[in-house]
Amino acid sequence: MRYPNIASDSGQPKILLAGDDPAVRRSLQLVLRARGYDVRAHASGKTLLDDPFCTSAACLVADYRFRELDGFEILSCLRSRDWNGPAILITAYSTPDLQERAARLGFGAVIETPFREGAVGDTIDRLLHAHRRSGGAHYDGQ
Repeated sequence: MRYPNIASDSGQPKILLAGDDPAVRRSLQLVLRARGYDVRAHASGKTLLDDPFCTSAACLVADYRFRELDGFEILSCLRSRDWNGPAILITAYSTPDLQERAARLGFGAVIETPFREGAVGDTIDRLLHAHRRSGGAHYDGQ
């Protein structure tokens, strides 16, 4: 069975990446592409949400803090567009309250920076596998 919102036209899973640090964004983009992902990297939440392919992505990786839309707002906007993929929040400001809020809003993982090279890719692999096994069930915000 082929699950919607999993693969790009090339057959590679499409990953949305939003991060304001150009070096981190580029590094993650290269590492994830080497793992076989089609990465659409954005410097802001606004440009990510303006991407016409944003609702056909397999997974979201978003930085917590931005000048305009933060990672929570990005995910909320995608959910309001009926996007049901797994999401990862990246932050240097992790607290138990932030992790609880992220889980409540639908992030499958919170990864603290700095992170080891394979941490994001391993987490994407795990979340996509679980998403496929669940039949791509839509997160309902509860």
